[in-house]
Amino acid sequence: MKKYIILIGIFFVFSCGEKELDLLPLDRVTSDTFYKTRGDFDSALFASYSSIQDFWGISAETLGENGEYWKISVVITDDAAADTEVSDGVSQDIDLLQIRASDVPYGAVYSQIYEGIYRANIVLSNLDNENELSEADKTILEAEAKFLRGWFHFQALKLFGTPPLALEVKTDLTDLALPNASQDELYASILDDLTIAAAGLPEDWGSADRGRATAWAAKSYLGKVNVWKKDWPAAITAFEDVVQNGPYMLMPDYADNFNYDMENNMESIFEIQFGGPFSDDNIWVFDDTHSENFKASQGSTRSYHWGAANGAPGGKRGWFIPSQNLIAAFEPGDVRANETYYQDGDMYYVWSNQMTQELPYDPEWSSNGLSGKKYLGEHNAVGANRSPNEAADFNNERWFRFGELKLLYAEALIEGGGDQAIAKQQIDDIRVRAGLPILAVDRDLTEAMRQEKRMELAFEPHRWFDITRWGIGSEIFGAAWSEHYNIFPFPLTEIDRSDGLLKQNPMY
Repeated sequence: MKKYIILIGIFFVFSCGEKELDLLPLDRVTSDTFYKTRGDFDSALFASYSSIQDFWGISAETLGENGEYWKISVVITDDAAADTEVSDGVSQDIDLLQIRASDVPYGAVYSQIYEGIYRANIVLSNLDNENELSEADKTILEAEAKFLRGWFHFQALKLFGTPPLALEVKTDLTDLALPNASQDELYASILDDLTIAAAGLPEDWGSADRGRATAWAAKSYLGKVNVWKKDWPAAITAFEDVVQNGPYMLMPDYADNFNYDMENNMESIFEIQFGGPFSDDNIWVFDDTHSENFKASQGSTRSYHWGAANGAPGGKRGWFIPSQNLIAAFEPGDVRANETYYQDGDMYYVWSNQMTQELPYDPEWSSNGLSGKKYLGEHNAVGANRSPNEAADFNNERWFRFGELKLLYAEALIEGGGDQAIAKQQIDDIRVRAGLPILAVDRDLTEAMRQEKRMELAFEPHRWFDITRWGIGSEIFGAAWSEHYNIFPFPLTEIDRSDGLLKQNPMY
């Protein structure tokens, strides 16, 4: 599905509201002439996917984004830290659990989520208008748009608790604000959207459209959402179907999940597609968060934010670094450790000056002698994975992997009173791949599952949401923890824009 990213600029022109549709855009595309062919609708859906790319982008023009989603999903956890010598103040504050409604990360991700929902709703609102679509086309397009709408609403629920439910395209400029939705309303809508997606999407799109959501991805998310809802029987049913009948498998080598040349592999359930080079690949003009979106880069700032700094080759920022707490949590012999972080004695790889540089890692390159390695490393320090200015990565973000699903399946079985032997087997499968022995028969499965999930998914966007839904914030953060941190504040700008209709979360 790499092809969708070159079309984003077109949709930014007309996705900002119906009030603009009486103007003739420079590219001569309007809603009256556009939503006719299957290709038109496919391209519109790709614009919704593109909103996810912006989670990790940079923009010097809008809110001043700098890889914001990492800050509120990874840096805030006990797995990572903001390097106090080089990172920005917001990252350092978030690392200390200083959470403010006025800070950029919450406004940035909120805007990107609801932009993605809006774009999915535009597709849905045009399906029954005059067009060239067959009924089969409409079924698939509705399913894909509802998958995306459900996916975005699920992210909003995890972040904000009671975010608005946006199920239509509002056109009245005097009535654009939406109130908080209840969690019951949100779960019902999300699960309904995913159920329609599971029934209407293809099981596989073929190589030309690799990366688009499939029926199996929707079924996998039905299980995951039901874990958050604590509907254990529904979660078990969904996961059992995926594990027994789905197309996924654990990659034999853990590192293959993050290597540029192993994108969209058999472990990947939902993967955010990046690709390039396109145009000038200007890292300050990422995706469609900037007025120069026609020149936008289509990569991630991962190496820029996570690569070693302080004189390391490649000129990276090194804002985000592994925590000593995470390193201490790895068991001896766990092969995942070597794929997750750099430390003294390791060989460091970086693409710099149009070549792969290989040299011993210097602990002076970060404030605690550690740097991130996941998605980086030898396989990814290659020219095909870097923009011409060497700032952007084109390696996809593996958002939902089969490894995570197996651990969620284990959790549902443990919590729901299912077959504990099957639960143990899911955990053991993950451990064996990591080079670790299977669990002892008397090992507490809840503790083992939680430990394994942390190690398996380090620096992937899940740890914070596990901490909050498991209710272990005080255990992890001690006196720094407050229960209201379990959900983030709504952006102050959105509270103000709604004229009080959207209610702020307590204690923010």
